[in-house]
Amino acid sequence: YDRLLDELEQLEKQHPEFQSPTSPTQRVGGAPLEHFESVRHAVPMMSLSNTYSKEELAEFDQRIRKLIPEETFSYILEPKIDGVAISLRYENGELVQALTRGDGTTGDDVTANIRTIKSIPLRLDDLMPPTVFEIRGEVYMDTQGFALLNDQRQNAGLEPFANPRNACAGSLKLLDSREVAKRPLDAIFYAVGELDGIAFETHEQMLQTLRNYGLRTAPNYWRASTIEEVLDQLDVLEAMRHEFPFEMDGGVIKVNERRLYEPLGTTAKSPRWAVAYKYEPEQAETTLRSISIQVGRTGVLTPVAELDPVQLAGTTVKRATLHNEDEIRRKDIHIGDRVVVEKAGEIIPAVVRVVTEKRTGAEQVFSMPTACPICGGEVEKREGEVALRCINLQCPAQVKNWLTHFASRGAMDINGLGESLVEQLVDSGLVKTPAELYALKKVEVLGLERMGEKSADNLIKGIEESKKRPFERVLFGLGIRHVGKGAAILLANEFKTIDALMAARSEEIEQIRDLGPIVGRSVVDYFRSPDTRAIVEQLREAGVTLQQEETGGSNELEGLTFVLTGSMEQMTREEAGEKIRARGGKVSSSVSKSTSYLVAGESAGSKLTKAEELGVTILNEEQFIALLGSDEKLKDQQTGQMGFGF
Repeated sequence: YDRLLDELEQLEKQHPEFQSPTSPTQRVGGAPLEHFESVRHAVPMMSLSNTYSKEELAEFDQRIRKLIPEETFSYILEPKIDGVAISLRYENGELVQALTRGDGTTGDDVTANIRTIKSIPLRLDDLMPPTVFEIRGEVYMDTQGFALLNDQRQNAGLEPFANPRNACAGSLKLLDSREVAKRPLDAIFYAVGELDGIAFETHEQMLQTLRNYGLRTAPNYWRASTIEEVLDQLDVLEAMRHEFPFEMDGGVIKVNERRLYEPLGTTAKSPRWAVAYKYEPEQAETTLRSISIQVGRTGVLTPVAELDPVQLAGTTVKRATLHNEDEIRRKDIHIGDRVVVEKAGEIIPAVVRVVTEKRTGAEQVFSMPTACPICGGEVEKREGEVALRCINLQCPAQVKNWLTHFASRGAMDINGLGESLVEQLVDSGLVKTPAELYALKKVEVLGLERMGEKSADNLIKGIEESKKRPFERVLFGLGIRHVGKGAAILLANEFKTIDALMAARSEEIEQIRDLGPIVGRSVVDYFRSPDTRAIVEQLREAGVTLQQEETGGSNELEGLTFVLTGSMEQMTREEAGEKIRARGGKVSSSVSKSTSYLVAGESAGSKLTKAEELGVTILNEEQFIALLGSDEKLKDQQTGQMGFGF
């Protein structure tokens, strides 16, 4: 085979006009990459909310029937694959891009690695494929391949992978796709993202189309008319749990009729028309040897159980969270106890209970420290809270977690600034607050361990580029307690500038929809601190964005839903969507009766036809720009932006 492959490579070099996109030479991988590009998803890649009991599934069904009481619908049940989520984009049948989930909005471009997976077609098996066909699925490593890979690693003196999912995730993150080609990876697909030139009435129809195109779907799925039928089939699925070639930890239940997806809608993170059901978590018994203390970004002291290693759900568990002192007292946990641990949707396992009948009398009562174990500073328990907190804002543990959060993808997205580098920056005394990142010099960075010229240049460049991040991401990055991504967007939209937010009263913040008194008090307390205000001034002097972009009207498109199709000359789809959302409008990927406007550029596809059939108002590019505001055309012409095909 290798000799024939070499011969084929030589022939393709001599006659490139005859090279096929499905040639075996396209599967072996190319030269190593320096890093993965971060790319925005055309349609957000949401995650599913989890349920852990049949009662919760019944509640899921009740919520749906309450939202669409007049509708008749069915459910589809599929196995839940424990792999790595992936999004593939085919244009005119050709595989052009593969992205990881990332934070749901942007993901890493791993196209070169995905092309090495032999079960994924490089071209759809269809003579007239859709213009755009974006699919979502799971990359996994089958159990036999995983065992063989670990044998090979151990024979080579390498550390074996803990479980197939870790092995899969690690493989996709390899910068050398030639190495990825050697890994036993596979993929199963179960959803679609952006579509142009094709539409589906049901989820079941979509699954069948995936199969027709040569894409793998789950080997089994079930259609059910009622939630009771779903519950029965879940028992059947669980009995098959170990028959699948992949790790399977539950089932996924989706409304079959796709026309109902838009009226059912989504939450900030998950669709309301689908849910995951997790089977009972595995438990294991081990000995709790000691209790260590972790100090988080906001100063919370969290007790962590240090355990004798034990196998649990395919991983070796050595630590488990104890949450707080109240939980330790409630469960009567002692050092030296035999304890039961489990993983129930948590990254860190939890101690469920103590096996009191195995106590010997040598166990010791644990007490939380009276000072921070990291900096020795004072700790306090605030009224109404269960957690102890270190109140020293310069505590190295807090600073490290704060900087890691500030640099994370959902916040300032500083390329090259990971946990290990943050550790060095803080330990060396170079950085004590996020604002001090912007004063870093290349010569200072070069003095750090394993830091070469190129890495230093990339870090300084990443820090400089982060100054352009939108105001809401700066707010999120500041790490204000109780202010997540959603709250940061609401605050930025309401107050527009950091100065207005710092001057706001708690009552003003509480009145914002979806916020409340807890967020209000937290924001006011945060900006009341002189240290915080000093950091804000440093960020201002550095040129970090501390105000909302002017849009010529904050909510002028509120209540309107837009669908974008075709190619535009003066902006990309991402930019058009951002302008709509900045004015309070909503962007959807599919046309329905509730669509307010279809924005049709050049080469508009099936969405235009459907909009005409439904009587949806259609705008060309000039009309869309006029709707946004008369100054938009001038601004875009001045910046010379060019668009890409939708």
